[in-house]
Amino acid sequence: MKKSVVEQFFLRLREANPAPTTELEYATPFQLLIAVILSAQATDVGVNKATAKLFPRAPTAADMLALGEEGLTEYIKTIGLYRTKARNVIATCRILVEQHGGEVPQEREALEALPGVGRKTANVVLNTAFGQPTIAVDTHIFRLGNRTGLAPGKTVLEVEQKLLRVVPGAFLKDAHHWLILHGRYVCKARKPECARCCVADLCGFKGKTVA
Repeated sequence: MKKSVVEQFFLRLREANPAPTTELEYATPFQLLIAVILSAQATDVGVNKATAKLFPRAPTAADMLALGEEGLTEYIKTIGLYRTKARNVIATCRILVEQHGGEVPQEREALEALPGVGRKTANVVLNTAFGQPTIAVDTHIFRLGNRTGLAPGKTVLEVEQKLLRVVPGAFLKDAHHWLILHGRYVCKARKPECARCCVADLCGFKGKTVA
């Protein structure tokens, strides 16, 4: 995709959604971190239902650590892989309390050292909580990057690195949210809704739908 086309691509996404953000509900960087950890192989809706009760009870790392694994499990047992996630969250809270004063670090290396936090989760936190120009490539963005021709790649990391190269600087901060929301609600996996896509004429997908 040519540079001028990429710029138009993001101009249109911005016009359609001037202030994009995550659909996870949170009040602090810590709560965002926990919500993202819980969201692995789960829906944002399901996570939000659980955290609506969890966060008022345990709003900080120290509070959540005090719950312990069993206590936390009672709040998140409706979420897939909840036992593994409870173990990771409590371990993460312990590290935050003991090594970071209960605060979420703003450095990738420190974030990825936390249990249950990989590159994608770190990217989400760095971007959404701290405004850093990172792009967390999930299944939606991976599909969109390849399908549209915006940033084709065989791996998640390859797509991420290409996006960081091709997305104009003015759009980098919000690119993650525009792409994930577009992939979730318009450029869907089984049947993309090309008829209502604001960038359909810029897209290189050969199997465009007409209805």
